[in-house]
Amino acid sequence: MEARTPQAVPGEANKYRLQKARNKSVDILYSVFRYMLVIGISFIIIYPLLMKFSTAFKDKIDIYNPTIYMVPVHFTLDNLKLAMEILDYFPLLGNTMLFVVVTTLLTAASCALAGYGFARFNFPGSNVLFALVILTILVPTGTLLVPMYLHFRSFDVLGLVSLFTGKEGVNLLNTYWPSIITSATAMGLKAGLFIYIFRQFFKGMPKEIEEAALIDGAGGIKTFLRIMLPNAIPPMITVILFCFVWQYNDTIYTSLFMSETALMPINIASLPAQANALIPVLTGVGTGTNVKADPNHVALIIDTGILLAIIPLIILYLIVQRYFVESVERSGIIG
Repeated sequence: MEARTPQAVPGEANKYRLQKARNKSVDILYSVFRYMLVIGISFIIIYPLLMKFSTAFKDKIDIYNPTIYMVPVHFTLDNLKLAMEILDYFPLLGNTMLFVVVTTLLTAASCALAGYGFARFNFPGSNVLFALVILTILVPTGTLLVPMYLHFRSFDVLGLVSLFTGKEGVNLLNTYWPSIITSATAMGLKAGLFIYIFRQFFKGMPKEIEEAALIDGAGGIKTFLRIMLPNAIPPMITVILFCFVWQYNDTIYTSLFMSETALMPINIASLPAQANALIPVLTGVGTGTNVKADPNHVALIIDTGILLAIIPLIILYLIVQRYFVESVERSGIIG
């Protein structure tokens, strides 16, 4: 073997140190680029929320101060008080939470049962039915509004109402029953996606568990309630959180079925009109057709009302975000 000259060793060492310095510089530049990208995207997402917090505590005087951008000079709670009074906030929030919790639990239970049926029971037409379930994810919601409206305007089960009363059906509009019925029968908001999540999760569970339960004398329902459902905590958390947020923010079904009920999405949609009418009265400016609210002040109150509407979701996210990430990783979304 040829021996290396003493002069070659320092040259290779310098080349190695130079290459190492280059790699380190590239790693530093990549890290800086990555952090700048994440910070930029985060700012774009959080910016509207920061503006809502800024306007919520901004005094009416600060609206016309061009030097103020994000941080108000005069902090006040008057905007929050006005928005709460216009919305009748706490009764509205309690009513909305009760409605959302009930429909969310019914949707999670019915979709879990449907997903388990598609995953474990083979019956004629099961694949066709599951394909129709997937189709409900793809079909735009707007195409179903008119049939659903007509269905619940004259609601009848197997023609029994018409048979015994002679009427076309029962009008369930402007009640909570349309959402309760659709949630309990796995036909509610985004139910097709939830059934798919449960089906994928149950399909990935070993069949030996059910075989052992069958040997012990458990039937299908008992196996589902006592064995499969307790093991389905990850998809259950995912479905409950998704369903809760979507149901809380839904304006399509609520305005279609419950346009006269006290729910947060409906009241937020009508907040501009209410603010224009009530701000002069609540601020003591006066009443009458000639008295009009300051448009900029109205916009301030509207932004504050929107912030009050999304605060429960922010609190929910802060509490359960760790469990939500874990459940998404372990549920059928990635399976």
